[in-house]
Amino acid sequence: MTSLDDIHADYELLEPDDRYRLLIDLGRDLEPMPDPLKTDATLVRGCSASVWLYPVPREDGTLHFLADSNAAITKGIVALVLLAVQDRTPKQIIDTDIDAALAPFDLKAQLSSNRTQGIPNMIALVRETAERLTA
Repeated sequence: MTSLDDIHADYELLEPDDRYRLLIDLGRDLEPMPDPLKTDATLVRGCSASVWLYPVPREDGTLHFLADSNAAITKGIVALVLLAVQDRTPKQIIDTDIDAALAPFDLKAQLSSNRTQGIPNMIALVRETAERLTA
């Protein structure tokens, strides 16, 4: 799996249109989320596009997230969020400053507010899931 640092190294060299394409490609690379998992219970609230997030606890104690969106760029943003936490333990996820990990991408300056308004809700859902599993 590519790291956020590697993706950012490419991202910062690109023009805005190419940055959109990079985000779209990241979204395309997400592991497919089965349609039966796309329910009201897995829907992330507050996103302008539909975003679903489903945690899969693994035997080794890590969390693997399946995610999808009906909007290509939003799906790429979801992929960035997941790169910060994918396949880590709930404690590692809680200890990760996801906002800081995404800060170098300066998404609020690059994308419309409609595209970025749901990011805090995605991050909150990831954190809540990790916290619930550590309790």
